[in-house]
Amino acid sequence: QVRLVESGGASVQAGGSLRLSCRTSPIYIPICVAWFRQAPGKEREGVAHIYIADTVTDYRYYADSVKGRFTISQHNAGNTVDLQMNSLKPEDTAMYYCAARPQNSCSMIVGSYNYWGQGTQVTVSA
Repeated sequence: QVRLVESGGASVQAGGSLRLSCRTSPIYIPICVAWFRQAPGKEREGVAHIYIADTVTDYRYYADSVKGRFTISQHNAGNTVDLQMNSLKPEDTAMYYCAARPQNSCSMIVGSYNYWGQGTQVTVSA
């Protein structure tokens, strides 16, 4: 069982920045940790994921909609996974979820993740 707790959501103006954090416990390596988001009336979509192969190696992937603006990073061998969000747009408004799958591969498929956090709200005003 992996417990995930997100934090950092807030309301900001367009062009602003936020840093979301996901604390995982316990941590298993290798593991894939991803950030998803869901706007009202829309399906949950993948934002970014990071595959943590060992204590020094990780691989990252970004959805096209956030590439160049968002950065996913991990600290303490996956104990914390952050999502730095810059140049925020109103269309980034959503509930953001952290998810994990203790497997040796990553995915942007919602159903492939075993563990989910409760979510943190991000609201970007024009």
